[in-house]
Amino acid sequence: MALPMVTPIFPAGKEPLPPGISEEERQQMLQMKKWQDFMTTGMESCAAKTVIAGVGGFAIGGFFSLMQASFAYEDPLMRQQTQAGWSNTQKAREVFKEMGRNMWRSGKGFGKVGALFAGIECVIESYRARNDMVNPVAAGFVAGGVLARNAGPKAVVGGGLAFAAFSAAIDLFLRRETPEED
Repeated sequence: MALPMVTPIFPAGKEPLPPGISEEERQQMLQMKKWQDFMTTGMESCAAKTVIAGVGGFAIGGFFSLMQASFAYEDPLMRQQTQAGWSNTQKAREVFKEMGRNMWRSGKGFGKVGALFAGIECVIESYRARNDMVNPVAAGFVAGGVLARNAGPKAVVGGGLAFAAFSAAIDLFLRRETPEED
């Protein structure tokens, strides 16, 4: 015996407000729910994961380059010879341009590696339908091989093994469980 279909009393989105909730608060809650739904479904997409990893890698690479530039120093005599007759403003402008170029270059490199690894890992995870240690290690091997492809077959295998080992170490560190306290 099938249960009868129950029709709702109020149409969707037109339900009465709970006591103490204004229409504006209701709209905010609906917007938050839409954003939450978008984020959960968007994060399951391999394309979205790849883009997020690429953007994150770009930001981290740029930040590392900025930190490296703050520790770097050059021979003041060499800089003095190449920038003879420049005002302090011109010198500062040149330093900032160089920092920007380095940040862009480093950011692009980190972004490409992050996007490549995340995309490959997501495809492997989707194909295997499991989330375990095999995914990042296999993705690391493939990504390392792809990154070393122009240096010959030995470099492809070596790069793959090195990236796979690095991926395994990072994943083991991130997956480790902390002992529960009594």
